[in-house]
Amino acid sequence: MTFDNVWVLAEAPEAKPTSFTYELLTKARQMGSTVEAVTWGADVDAYAADLGRFGATRVRSAGDLGDALPGVPVAAAMAAAIQGGDRPDAILFPQSYDGRDIAGRLSARLDLGVLTNLVDLSDDGTSEHAIFGGSTIVRARFTGDPPYLFLVRPKSFAALEGGGASPEVVALPVPDTGPLNAAVIKQRHVEARSGPKLDEAPVVVAGGRGLGEASNFELIEELARLLRGAPGASRAIVDAGWVPYAYQVGQTGKTVKPTVYIACGISGATQHMVGMKGAKHIIAINKDREAPIFSIADLGVVGDVHRVLPRLIEALKSRS
Repeated sequence: MTFDNVWVLAEAPEAKPTSFTYELLTKARQMGSTVEAVTWGADVDAYAADLGRFGATRVRSAGDLGDALPGVPVAAAMAAAIQGGDRPDAILFPQSYDGRDIAGRLSARLDLGVLTNLVDLSDDGTSEHAIFGGSTIVRARFTGDPPYLFLVRPKSFAALEGGGASPEVVALPVPDTGPLNAAVIKQRHVEARSGPKLDEAPVVVAGGRGLGEASNFELIEELARLLRGAPGASRAIVDAGWVPYAYQVGQTGKTVKPTVYIACGISGATQHMVGMKGAKHIIAINKDREAPIFSIADLGVVGDVHRVLPRLIEALKSRS
């Protein structure tokens, strides 16, 4: 199925499109003859060319929203455009906080269904969705009139450049939303980090409950630094308060797809594996030879992380 026009909700915090945005634009370019990005912010013109490099031929900007949460105004603006006659065949939303909020509100405004947890979309319009923590894939297909709304899981598609000239930037007017738009952002907090972002790093070193105690997470951070990667964590140690939520990999955390993923002291619950099983190479270190993580590992080390990690760190330091 070829769509004439596909919209992509393009997130660009700090005036820079996310890698997730590029993934969606790449897929939209494969699906439709024209691709339009829907975004917001005060500096859209500054990054419009970046959206064009990945396939956007037009950028619809809701403008500077100030301290307002984007869900209400952006969904209202998209609904007004669609009801006014600008009807795309499909809209791809990132399965992020704002993406879910905007998709849900747009679905309600237009009385349209939305398919979530999308991990693939075939040429015939059949979509695939991960359910039950990613252990099962179901297939679905819209039968009504477009636009079709899809919420896409991160790392479902590769981000590949392939666009053309800098796209046209046009206004996406935000209608009066009244009291619905009363919520405002009072403060923003950015997690401190060094090195690459967790969901963009080529190497991820993740630790789990097998580390024993919070102080041992320093081994994970040091190994990640030596490998020029990013540290990650299982939900168990995030819930225990050992590390911030921003480190969490899994169904309710980040989805990562690095070249190398090193799981240290992680047993391999389904909810964790759904967030990292797309890694090109998986290395697992666990003293339990029956741990589920070994079922998807390319290399398994049966051993105590308290002995293996220090030796690995020492070997890397000696080489550098």
